[in-house]
Amino acid sequence: MSKEVFDFSAGIKKKLAIAFISGVVLLLAGWMLSSTGGHEEEHSEDDHTELAEADDHGTDHDAAETMEAEHHEGDDGHVAEAGEHEAEEEHEKGWFDRVVIDLWINNVYFTGLALIGLFFFAIQYAAQAGWSTYILRIPLSMASWILPAGILMLLTFLFFNHDIFHWTHSDLYNEFNADGSLNTHFDSLVAGKASFFYAPLDAGTFPVFFVGRMVVFFGAWILLFRKLRSLSNLEDQLGGTSYWYKMRRTSVAFLLIFAVSSSIAAWDWIMSIDVHWFSTMFGWYVFASWFVAGLALITLITVLLKENGYLTQVTSNHLHDLGKFVFAFSIFWTYIWFSQFLLIYYANIPEESVYFVERMMNDKYSTVFYVNLIMNFFFPFLVLITRDAKRLNVFLKIACIVIILGHWVDFYLMVTPGTLGESGAFGLTEIGLYLVFGSAFLFVVLKALSSYALVPKNHPMLEEAKNHHI
Repeated sequence: MSKEVFDFSAGIKKKLAIAFISGVVLLLAGWMLSSTGGHEEEHSEDDHTELAEADDHGTDHDAAETMEAEHHEGDDGHVAEAGEHEAEEEHEKGWFDRVVIDLWINNVYFTGLALIGLFFFAIQYAAQAGWSTYILRIPLSMASWILPAGILMLLTFLFFNHDIFHWTHSDLYNEFNADGSLNTHFDSLVAGKASFFYAPLDAGTFPVFFVGRMVVFFGAWILLFRKLRSLSNLEDQLGGTSYWYKMRRTSVAFLLIFAVSSSIAAWDWIMSIDVHWFSTMFGWYVFASWFVAGLALITLITVLLKENGYLTQVTSNHLHDLGKFVFAFSIFWTYIWFSQFLLIYYANIPEESVYFVERMMNDKYSTVFYVNLIMNFFFPFLVLITRDAKRLNVFLKIACIVIILGHWVDFYLMVTPGTLGESGAFGLTEIGLYLVFGSAFLFVVLKALSSYALVPKNHPMLEEAKNHHI
């Protein structure tokens, strides 16, 4: 048992390289199709439709005025100000704009998977759980992506913040232009939130507070991950219970920091994209989506390792527990989703309901809206509802793969409508970048997994894990 080490073989590396190259090829194919007016061209039909609608109203200017007049009904004017500004700055968004947004989606999604790995690891120590001892190295290895994720997140924001976040445009914060004339781009609602992004600097300059939070969060996560990994390795080498107690204290510290930082990160990285909209449940919603996807990945890796001759001590009882987690938190995600939706639906306040109108009523996203629910609730619920399904590899693999893909769709739906609007699409570009990120993520995770024993050999609860029966 103590010598069982995952072999990150040349065959596995070759498969990951093929996936990475395939992703790059799909990205290039998406670019070629979009530039030649093929299926990936996301503007042609919408542009023709918009022109036809403009003709029906007489001119584009008349259409804009009509839309603005309708928008003023039933709100306090903030949404109208935003709509006017966005309409004026609107331009055709093509393949590169989609790549930028997909970069952000994948950054947030895979950051979440890495964090949930560390979160799951920390929970086992804080709760003094013994059943999960055999699989602890899998979530710990997932957390190895946190450092690359932090670098990618920071660089993506620094280079492309204007393409992702509406609030980064400096002309939103000045009521008057330099010559004293009225600034038609001024947005009083966004200006009221300026200190949350820019403090202590002036609004519209460099978002010190926003970037600072990002750096502090990633810094804290990385430090705590390295501390836990170091203690885990020392426990393997030296034995005893002292390292288990140290890991327990460090795990509690991480959980306290994660409880705050994960919610604020969700507000910063996703909710602020739709800067005129907010939900008091959004932090929980993003956490739930991250958590289900992370649990599904831990379960899938465990099953695949066991099928390939590793983790021989893992039994159907351990898999059953993992299956119950995936099943239960799929329902928890749905509960949060429905609670947020229902509160906004029955209140029917324009500033709140616009978020779901853009996703549920728009031809670009309505199909994705319902596919999201099918992949992340109905499918796993029906597949994993029985006891036997949670103990059989085939059902666990099918359900986990669908959930992992489904929650990427969930993040796509959170980000794309607020950034690309009518220019949003789903095609080769999105699939290609997902493959690029996914293969890079798995390379880092599997490399880390091969650097130490799959099972922590001196963990004080190995006997409890061995005798785990449910």
